[in-house]
Amino acid sequence: MVTISSNEPGTVGTATYTNRGAMAMVTTLFFMWGFLTVLNDILIPHLKSIFTLNYAEVMLIQFSFFSAYFVFAFPSGKLIERVGYKKAMVAGLFTMAGGALLFIPAASVPSFPLFLTALIVLAAGMTILQVSANPYVAVLGPPKTASSRLNLAQAFNSLGTTIGPKIGGLLILSGAPLAASVLATMTESDLHAYRIEQASSVKVPYLIFALTLIALGIVMALFKLPDMSAEHTGDASGKHGSVWRHRHLVLGAIGIFVYVGAEVSIGSFLVNYFSQPNIGNLTLQAAAGYVSFYWGGAMIGRFIGSALLQKIRTGTLLGIFAIVACLLVCTSMLFFGHVAVWSIIAVGLFNSIMFPSIFTLSIEGLGPLTGEGSGILVAAIVGGAIIPELQGVIADRIGIHHAFFLPAICYIYIAYFAFRGSHHPA
Repeated sequence: MVTISSNEPGTVGTATYTNRGAMAMVTTLFFMWGFLTVLNDILIPHLKSIFTLNYAEVMLIQFSFFSAYFVFAFPSGKLIERVGYKKAMVAGLFTMAGGALLFIPAASVPSFPLFLTALIVLAAGMTILQVSANPYVAVLGPPKTASSRLNLAQAFNSLGTTIGPKIGGLLILSGAPLAASVLATMTESDLHAYRIEQASSVKVPYLIFALTLIALGIVMALFKLPDMSAEHTGDASGKHGSVWRHRHLVLGAIGIFVYVGAEVSIGSFLVNYFSQPNIGNLTLQAAAGYVSFYWGGAMIGRFIGSALLQKIRTGTLLGIFAIVACLLVCTSMLFFGHVAVWSIIAVGLFNSIMFPSIFTLSIEGLGPLTGEGSGILVAAIVGGAIIPELQGVIADRIGIHHAFFLPAICYIYIAYFAFRGSHHPA
């Protein structure tokens, strides 16, 4: 039985209790980056209508955002080695705040490239948090409960993604956008004035988010977190061979790539998908509310999955969830109306355990290479940039309804990894 302490840190790797105060503090970071990440799903239909973009163009939002994970993951690891976990988390929060503040000039111009720049800065700070917070939670208590702690933290991440679309929809999608045919008849000056008016809806929300992140950064800087050094996390890869020789880690990185890509692709298209006359026939604001059900399913599934994982092998449960998710996506493509809507929403429930399960299966048995392996897995989050962009190109050619075949293929690979690819020598 794990003894829980709220004051004193345990000895990493041999701890008999989890530092509850530190765990609670770090869990707030999971909530914040979940909340801000899912707002991209609201920005996509909003900026699509303002700048009259096609699906491939508007998916540059996700491409820019998630490409930052690939670019900044390894530098974030070096930053953590130099300054430690706590200072890295504080730096990540302040960087995120800077990105949120950039939304104000982006909306004032308004400029789609400047919006993308703001998203890159925001994601850079988020990458620092991901690279530091995931392994930090894992080493914050007994090794045998590391997966449980990570699932719990990810559940609060899902809480952020659940309430984010609802709040974002109310704050950002408050105005009724004009149809593209109407915009095409407007003069240049009238079109510019319209874009300024519509884009201004992001100013106050992102200013509030920036101030919240700054306040959280200050609290984090003042909070006494247990000091976890590189030697605690076993970051000694230079002395233990190449991390790339571990086949299950490489296959797991591909698993993270396709999982994040599938999850983000589905979430990114839901508002536009539900607004289709033959699917949901909803307004953009009403459709944004339904997106919360998709992310809420992931939150509920993580709590349920945490209990199921006590009795079912991780690979087995992951494989079953991946197969069901694939079948649900296919169902949505084959039907219309309520069946198409609720089958795609239900995918969120089965997405739930995928990230923490793939993550823990991939770093299993790495020993002192665990730190470097974690960095590779975080870099693989770039799948959230590539796959939605590919689906955007496909949607422009064959329509949004059947473009979901791409996430279905992703779930097939995850099932393969779960049943076969995650196996490794003892």
